[in-house]
Amino acid sequence: MRDVQQQRASANARFRNVRLLLLGLALGGCSTMPDLGLSSDGPKWVTLFNGKNFDGWNLGYAAKPQDSRPSSVMFEIKGGVIHTYPHEVDGTTQPNAYIQTKNDYGDYVVHVEYRWGIKKFKPRYGQVRDAGLVFHNYENPVNNWPHGVECQIEEGDTGDTWTISSQVQTTVTTDPDQPSNAPSGAQPIVVYTSPEKGGQLATIGKYMDFIRIRHSIMNEVEGWNTVEVIARGDTATYVVNGVVNMRLTGLKKWDAATASWVRLDRGKILLQAEDSEVYYRNIRIRPLTDADK
Repeated sequence: MRDVQQQRASANARFRNVRLLLLGLALGGCSTMPDLGLSSDGPKWVTLFNGKNFDGWNLGYAAKPQDSRPSSVMFEIKGGVIHTYPHEVDGTTQPNAYIQTKNDYGDYVVHVEYRWGIKKFKPRYGQVRDAGLVFHNYENPVNNWPHGVECQIEEGDTGDTWTISSQVQTTVTTDPDQPSNAPSGAQPIVVYTSPEKGGQLATIGKYMDFIRIRHSIMNEVEGWNTVEVIARGDTATYVVNGVVNMRLTGLKKWDAATASWVRLDRGKILLQAEDSEVYYRNIRIRPLTDADK
């Protein structure tokens, strides 16, 4: 009889623990996600954005605006959420801006959540909403996007790659009927495709140019979306709402001193404001684990 009572007590305790976990997720899940999949002794998430101000970040423009507005007016913080173009009028012409970490990072997982607003701005007013997470920033040119590798955040295209004066290797197939929208002119679009599905290894990227690699899976949803970039050495994996849709290897940056490509395995992290109203939250980073692939 004592054994039966002990078994019932143990079962009731487990049930209470499950209820407490579910209650905690229901109350806190919207603002702070739990560190799922990590042991109690494993690496913990570190907040990059404190929800109150831009301590630890620099703000800037990708191109100098015609007026003298400080870049801080392009971003507003409210309720722990970053809001881009908060007071700008829908349909007006607006500059591209960004927030960029002051510190360099390497060998990490960076986590960002985003959702779209309603407003769009010229010159992209008639196009899909656009933003981006640029990592391994290694150079900040004047009146241009800082150089690095971009995990695209765009309506229907989240998880694309843009090489911004950087170079990557990945396995792709080619769609010659779609332009890449690269500033240097029309180029065949390439789509990330695993080797098992026929992808062929390609090296993509030019200095002072933007070249696009399309994602393999469209996994964006209405409302809040989660993007994670797993950066291990000179490789990167994009995970959108829990699904891998891009793998890159051989990341490189341009070394002006030697006029050659060299290994790119660390740098600053940047979030874009690119002619679209977007909200960012839960911006955080953690060290890698063996499970991150």
